[in-house]
Amino acid sequence: MPRLNLNGSSAIVTGGASGIGEACARQLANLGARVVIADLNEDLGTSVAKEIGGLFVKCDVSSEEDGAAAVAAASEMGPLRVLVNSAGLGWAGRTIDRNNEPMEQKHFDFVIKVNLLGSFNMLRLSAAAMAKTEPITEDGQRGAIVNMASVAAFDGQTGQACYSASKGGIVGMTLPIARDLAPAGIRVNTVAPGLIDTPIYGVGEASEAFKSNLGKSVLFPKRLGSAEELAFMVLDLITNPYMNAEIVRVDGGIRMPPK
Repeated sequence: MPRLNLNGSSAIVTGGASGIGEACARQLANLGARVVIADLNEDLGTSVAKEIGGLFVKCDVSSEEDGAAAVAAASEMGPLRVLVNSAGLGWAGRTIDRNNEPMEQKHFDFVIKVNLLGSFNMLRLSAAAMAKTEPITEDGQRGAIVNMASVAAFDGQTGQACYSASKGGIVGMTLPIARDLAPAGIRVNTVAPGLIDTPIYGVGEASEAFKSNLGKSVLFPKRLGSAEELAFMVLDLITNPYMNAEIVRVDGGIRMPPK
């Protein structure tokens, strides 16, 4: 069985304006997919979409209206075969602070809304569109979805309760959703990145020194991973017809300490 052929198909990459999402979008375009960049950053998103021959759609992933607009735009470009759920955010804060005051509930709610509910929102809307397409293989494959979790789902550090819960939810829903979508010929996998070099770390000499020191905690190779390296795994999960219901750590073997 050959790898899934994406030429002429459409794909949605949330958070595709920069970092991991951008790397995934570029590699999908290289395989002939017509990519919708679903992001809130209009300037960067439009620029990336133009470079790869795709389309930018401004999208709050937690909004049903925005998600539906992204799916509709992708479906006009070709049969929707791929969703990469890369949009997300981080927030750090202890459950109770040094004065024994509780974390404000709004912080937990917001991280869950974007990372977990937003991922499910885009997934359910995209899956419905994929299910209406014609199969592209003899065994009935219609599409593939890759969600973005984190090693924090397994090795959550001090202050990561919100973030770890949101990513742990993504891990937890992978198998049941894969089972839900199996009759429609749609595969679902999840990637759990470790320390990946993205714009979140900033630029400049101080940033490079910080990243170099951070990389020493990785088992091997002792450096941060690149967005492109993570995208390699995402593309493997999309195009390998037998990969389904898996959670794959891409982390250089790191196991995060308590803090």
